[in-house]
Amino acid sequence: MKIGFIGLGAMGRPMAESLQRAGHALQVHDLRRVEGFSAWKSSAGEAARGCELLFTSLPGPAEVEAVASQVHSLNPGAAWFDLSTNSPQVVRRIHAQLSRISFLDAPVSGGPKGAQSGRLAIWVGGERSLFEKYLPVLRAIGDQPYYVGPIGAGTVAKLAHNCASFTIQAALAEVFTLGVKAGVEPLALLRALRQGATGRKRTFDRLPEHFLPGVYDPPAFTVRLAHKDMTLALELAAQENVPMKIGRIALDELEQAMQRGWSERDCRVAMTLQEERARVSVRVEPERLKDALD
Repeated sequence: MKIGFIGLGAMGRPMAESLQRAGHALQVHDLRRVEGFSAWKSSAGEAARGCELLFTSLPGPAEVEAVASQVHSLNPGAAWFDLSTNSPQVVRRIHAQLSRISFLDAPVSGGPKGAQSGRLAIWVGGERSLFEKYLPVLRAIGDQPYYVGPIGAGTVAKLAHNCASFTIQAALAEVFTLGVKAGVEPLALLRALRQGATGRKRTFDRLPEHFLPGVYDPPAFTVRLAHKDMTLALELAAQENVPMKIGRIALDELEQAMQRGWSERDCRVAMTLQEERARVSVRVEPERLKDALD
């Protein structure tokens, strides 16, 4: 298949190389010349010319919008998958502006090492029929292509994923500094955090069992006990002079749950306070959740 590929940075180059190894004829472009591609083109428009399929892997929304004004040389009916981490608003605007070609957002997750090994998640938003049509090509880039929903859905999923990742990083920075300063060796602390479990399930694996179906009774661990433990942890942090900004927020959520009269419900019920603030319900039927977790 004749494919255009624009953006050959740390992520783009190995993904383009994977397509090339899969036997596709690539026309490529980047701001700097990259060796290893015979059909090097001097512009984004030239890289797109006559192609059935286009991929972009670019730094951000501004660069993707700049390319959008140059890709009219694609074959009528062609599909453009944007692998960049973009803005949902920009993705939907480009989709609405393009008439002769189809635009899908397809951000990837796995980093440069994943791009090199082909172990990448690809979260796609747009026309499902096009996702299915080009699924074999997507699998040449990453081993976990996944259709998320309408245009923009892939980008929303990627931003939510990264927001969760960086928020958890910040929280783990707090708990590691607390644990180490209070006298626990880092690797021993890591093992304790990873292996804390109920039955055979690790602590963090139990979150979706309560929050997603919205079932908080009977409790696996009550709000009252969680509040007690968080209070003790923050008392320790104060003794060790360890700042705990995120920990304070978590304790405040538990305190609000106590004030609601939820002391004997499962501690994850405190997560519903954010649903109220955001005015959205996060619910999955138990049967669907079981299938997903299995």
